[in-house]
Amino acid sequence: MEPNKKVTPHFFFLSIGVLATLITTVTSFINLVFSALEHVFPDVLTSTYQYGYVSYSFESMRSALAVLIIVFPVFLTLSYFWIRSMKKEMSYWDSVIRKWVIYLILFLASIAVIVDLVTLVRYFVSGEITIRFILKVVAVLVVAGISFWYYINHIKNEPSSKKNIWFAIVSAVLILATIVWGFSVMGGPGSQRNLRLDQRRIEDLQNIQWQIINFWQQREKLPEKLDDLKDPLSGYSLPVDPEFQKGFAYEYKNLDKMKFEICATFALPIPKGYIENGNYGGGILPMRDIATTGGESYPYPAPGGVGENWNHDAGRTCFERTIDPKAYPPYPKPTKY
Repeated sequence: MEPNKKVTPHFFFLSIGVLATLITTVTSFINLVFSALEHVFPDVLTSTYQYGYVSYSFESMRSALAVLIIVFPVFLTLSYFWIRSMKKEMSYWDSVIRKWVIYLILFLASIAVIVDLVTLVRYFVSGEITIRFILKVVAVLVVAGISFWYYINHIKNEPSSKKNIWFAIVSAVLILATIVWGFSVMGGPGSQRNLRLDQRRIEDLQNIQWQIINFWQQREKLPEKLDDLKDPLSGYSLPVDPEFQKGFAYEYKNLDKMKFEICATFALPIPKGYIENGNYGGGILPMRDIATTGGESYPYPAPGGVGENWNHDAGRTCFERTIDPKAYPPYPKPTKY
């Protein structure tokens, strides 16, 4: 070690890169585990039972998976070159930077463990402990334990090549297993696309339903066909099925004076179950006066027959609707002067 030698830019930026990618990898890993556990083991104390599509219920898992798939290999690559740089002759300031990076990693791991254990005791004494929370604690302890074991060896002495390889293998297996598990909980890209396609279909049907109700309120009769809803003056055009190239189309049938039916073909059954309150809300929203509710215009199933539901299985599903003139009275006729 040469005390007077300046800091090496190569080693400095490698150190910053290792620290940044490690923190990003660990954070994404914890987020993925926590989000997946919240879907597998929903806690009734922090969830509500809903049905319908929640746009962001899987967003945290998608983001965590994307970060892990890209950033973790970068972390391993930077760590490899970082360790190689340590085996060469290091300047005094390079050695200082190395120690600061290692101690900062250990400090952050210690804080994570302490906060984790405090939270565990807090949930335990409040009677809210669940298998989900226990598994969250285990995940944090495992990550912190691996970090402690590996980087403490850096303080005592330079880890052997065997230890470096074992650290890389254990980390890769853990990350890979978690990614596979995350996809099994969330579904693959094909499943996610089908969910989003079906969500689009429900939104389109809700749009069409509202236009049919509006048509009746204006004319006190139902349209004979969907094309009757087109209005060049207002600029309204009928939505089309997102997979219309495959022959899928929205259907409409006038059943009676105030009864109609709308149909679509779905890829998957509608999602149902407990949804965490922290996932940006969820479910299909109630139909209300747009002028007084800021735009909420989606019916939802409610006790006592209030509202309409959109339950569906995979395949062609039709929804029968009957207009209640008390809930949706005809618009007043224009006054003649």
